Amino acid sequence: MCDTFVATSEATHDGIAIFAKNSDREPNEAQYLEFVPAQNYPANSQIQTTYIQIPQVEHTHTILLSKPFWIWGAEMGVNEFGVAIGNEAVFTKEPYEKEKTLIGMDLLRLGLERGKTSKEALDVIIALLEKYGQGGNCGYEHNLYYHNSFLIADPHESWVLETAGVHWAAKKVNTVYSISNCITLNNEFDISSPDLISHAVQKGWSRNEHDFDFANSYSDFIYTKFSDGRKRRRRTMSLLNSQIGEMSVKKAVQILRDHGEEASNNWSPDKGLFGAAVCMHASFGPVRVSQTAGSMVVHLHPEHPTCFVTGTAALCTSVFKPVWLDIGLPKFGTDPKGVFDSDSLFWRHEELHRAMLQDYATRIQIIKPKIDDFEDSFIPSALELADQSAEERSKFSQMCFKEADEAETEWLKSIKQSPIQNRRGFFHSLAWKTFNRKADIDI
Repeated sequence: MCDTFVATSEATHDGIAIFAKNSDREPNEAQYLEFVPAQNYPANSQIQTTYIQIPQVEHTHTILLSKPFWIWGAEMGVNEFGVAIGNEAVFTKEPYEKEKTLIGMDLLRLGLERGKTSKEALDVIIALLEKYGQGGNCGYEHNLYYHNSFLIADPHESWVLETAGVHWAAKKVNTVYSISNCITLNNEFDISSPDLISHAVQKGWSRNEHDFDFANSYSDFIYTKFSDGRKRRRRTMSLLNSQIGEMSVKKAVQILRDHGEEASNNWSPDKGLFGAAVCMHASFGPVRVSQTAGSMVVHLHPEHPTCFVTGTAALCTSVFKPVWLDIGLPKFGTDPKGVFDSDSLFWRHEELHRAMLQDYATRIQIIKPKIDDFEDSFIPSALELADQSAEERSKFSQMCFKEADEAETEWLKSIKQSPIQNRRGFFHSLAWKTFNRKADIDI
C-alpha cells in the first residue's frame, strides 16, 4: 500500500512544483536508494527487468530510485530532467496476469530512464503497457498481484495514469492531486485506451457508454475496501487542498507523516487489526501487513531539483536528507537484503524503529523534537544550496546523512534505557516478534 501526491507550481508558496511519496511494503522487504548514471547502449541491446528482457534504447537518463532490494524497478524515483514518478497498487475486476512480464515498478523505472518530460514518460509507460501488459508476482514473502496507477510530475506539468490490465486512462493534473490504492479517475480524463469504455460495457460493468465511470466500473470492491485507499486518498486531498498556495517541502513531509485525522499525541500503531494511515505501520495480518519502507519528496525546480529522502522505513522515526542527481549518493553502507545487516542504513535504522514500537507513544516523544531540529536545518539549507557548486552540495549531503546516522545510534541508546510505560497490544507484539525473528534482528 502506498500514497503519492503532487502540488503543481500553482499550489506552492514559491511557485515550484513538489512531488512526494510513501512506499509501503512488507516489514522485512528492505528498500534502498540507487543512483544510476546516464548510459549509452549499442544497437539491438537488451535490458533485463525484474522478470523479462526487453529491447534497450540507445540512451537512458540519470535516475535516482527508491526500490525494494529484489526488484529491478522502483517504487518511486526522479531523473536528471526533474521527472518524478510514484506508482500505486490498484485492485480491479480485470484478471491479473500471473505470467511474468513487466510489473508496475519496472514501468516506472523505464519511464524515468526514457522520458525527458512527464508527458514523454507517460507515453513510454503506455506504449510498454500496451505491448507487454503488466503481470507477475509483486510480493516479497507473500504472492501479490495487482494493477497500477502512476503519478508523473515534472517542473511544468503533471499527469495521473491509472490502469486495469492493458486498459488505461490519464488526466492532466491541475493544482494538487493524490493517488492511493484505488482508482481515482471517474468519467473525467483527457486520454484513454481505445476500448476502455466498450470493454466495461461488454463485461457488464457499465450499463452504457454514457454512464461510464472508470473507478466504479473497474474497481474490485473487496481489495479496494480493505486497502483503505479511498480513506487515505480523502485525507491527503483534504490536507493538500487546505495548503493550496502555501505548500512547501516541510508541509509535504508533514502530510507523508500523517497518522489520520483522529490521531492524538498518545497515538500508537499497536491499536487495531484494521485500518491504515498515510504513514503506514504494519501489525498483525492479514490486513495490516505493510509498513512505509521508504519516502521521498522532490522540490521540482526546473534547473536544479532537490530530492529529500529517508533511505529508511517508518518516516515518523526517520530524518529526510537532501540528494542531488548531479552528485550521486553519499556512501552509507551496503545495499540491504531481507535480513539484518549492521552495515546497511536501512537495517541500522530498523533497530531504532523496532525498539520504538515497544512503547511508541512514549518513545516517539524522545526523538520527534530531534528529528524536527535536523529537518528544520537540512531542508532550508539544502534549498538555498541547490544552485551552488557540486562540491558544496556533495559535502552538505554527506554531512546530513552522517549526522542523522550518528544521531540515530545515540537515540537508540536512549530508547533502550527508556522504561516501557505502555505495554503494546498482544497481536501487535506477536506480529513484530515474528517479523524480527525472520529478519534475524535482536530487539
